Amino acid sequence: MAVMRRRRALGLWSAVALAVVQLAGVCVVGAQDYAAILAAGDRSDADRQTDMRRDALKLLTFIGPKTGWQVLDMGAGAGYSAELMARAVGPSGKVWGQNDKASERFETRLKTPAMSNAAALVSSYDDPAPGLPPLDLITFLFAYHDTTFMEVDRARMNKALFAALKPGGILAVADHSARPEDGANVGKLYHRIAESTLRSELEAAGFKLLAEGDFLRNPDDSRTAIVFRSPIRVDEFVLRFQKPR
Repeated sequence: MAVMRRRRALGLWSAVALAVVQLAGVCVVGAQDYAAILAAGDRSDADRQTDMRRDALKLLTFIGPKTGWQVLDMGAGAGYSAELMARAVGPSGKVWGQNDKASERFETRLKTPAMSNAAALVSSYDDPAPGLPPLDLITFLFAYHDTTFMEVDRARMNKALFAALKPGGILAVADHSARPEDGANVGKLYHRIAESTLRSELEAAGFKLLAEGDFLRNPDDSRTAIVFRSPIRVDEFVLRFQKPR
């Protein structure tokens, strides 16, 4: 009888353990598996090359897109970041990639299954998110510096970005670092902007800095070379802001 009781007890605990494992499995599946997103077999070789340059797993983890989120990718270009966001938010989410003019490469990317929950948005930089619903996340990756030599009212742009987010919404910005004394004056020359300048402009619009990422930093970069011709890895900053609740 004692043996039978032990067997019944073991069976009960096994069932409980299995339930816990299954529950854990559901949690794992429901969580954001950014490594799995990056490892997806239908991603292009060109995007995988960009992954290495941007340390994509750390970047995605830092930004933290979630299933079901509404996302605007500013300065979307050919859509590399917009596609990552589209994969991360899943079918229940939505991603808009905004450029100031139509991009043939972005339109081509939109035809792929991974972008079934994404759309192109053509609008000037100082008119972001026109007609969009309240957003959970805005990404502005390696393109903010472009606005310093374009006909863009950055104060207006940043206020509009702030207004486009839900309370508690996130703005993630990454860019090529300039020297503090160069401010916003070398965007066209070096394709860089000083982190302190960018930060002060966004904080003036109401954003609160939540976190700074150092995974793309390179202290050996003089920050006086053109980004695309730098003989060494470019120093880059990553910042995560929030619209206060």
